[in-house]
Amino acid sequence: MHYRRLGSSGLQLSALSFGAWLTFGNQVPRSECRNLVAAAWDHGINFFDNAEGYANGEAETVMGDVIADLRLPRDGYCVSSKVFFGSAHEPRPTQRGLSRKHVHDACHAALRRLRVDALDLYFCHRPDPDAPVEETVWAMDGLIRQGKVLYWGTSEWPAHLIREAHRIAKAHHLHAPTMEQPQYNLLHRERVELEYAPLYAELGLGTTTFSPLASGLLTGKYADPAGDAPARLEREGMGWLKRIVVGDENERRPERARRFAEAARALGHPPATLAIAWCLRNPHVSTVILGASRVEQLLANLQALTLVDALDEEEWQRIEAAAA
Repeated sequence: MHYRRLGSSGLQLSALSFGAWLTFGNQVPRSECRNLVAAAWDHGINFFDNAEGYANGEAETVMGDVIADLRLPRDGYCVSSKVFFGSAHEPRPTQRGLSRKHVHDACHAALRRLRVDALDLYFCHRPDPDAPVEETVWAMDGLIRQGKVLYWGTSEWPAHLIREAHRIAKAHHLHAPTMEQPQYNLLHRERVELEYAPLYAELGLGTTTFSPLASGLLTGKYADPAGDAPARLEREGMGWLKRIVVGDENERRPERARRFAEAARALGHPPATLAIAWCLRNPHVSTVILGASRVEQLLANLQALTLVDALDEEEWQRIEAAAA
């Protein structure tokens, strides 16, 4: 495993990390969740990502139980939560958003579910138009000063709001956001590579990127009618995710994903592993969050670490051209 600093902070995260989105708490049996966390830990992963809204809080409960069962040393791993969507099926106004109340309540609920005394990373899961940024910055700073949170950040925030949070923090001598968690893959590059580009040097921003496989689209399995579908996007109840991942017809994402998969196989590499390795090539990516429902899948994805330097620049350019 390789380790990278979280932006300009002193925190070292594994270049590949493990997340619970869409798997823990509903799709994967608890026994396999235990096996997945154990395999991740055994291969050097030290960051486990979660959120209050994943399986309505159940993902955090399962992850907390599994980590406790495995008796992982608390000083050897980092765990996160995210606040915004709430953990109830139909949250009331004070049970969602980024008000001081919900930020406070959600943090303490996550601590109980994850069985920890402090969250290493705590993210504002989306911007909240109903809560002043200043209120949220003060709320996060308060949690850090109480020892309940070590680093706080944002997820899918526009650059101007991240700058605003930093401006407020600097003006009042508060803790500013350290990291952002955006989607980043070969089909979704603009925010990480263009919008956030000035923030890495200007603010020391770190990134914990998610969906390196575009929810499976970049594996090539959706283009194979003889494959072992239903894969994630074809499962019942996943229509909302499929609409987001496939995107606008003009973007031609399925076609681009098919071309990428063909180019990867022509070079002799599994498309999924190569897509993850491509994300790791970006020096502004602090860690790439992996999701998996089987240990074999996780172990295959971890091989991406060996591919980063295995291809020459001309081969990487061919990969990018295929997905363009």
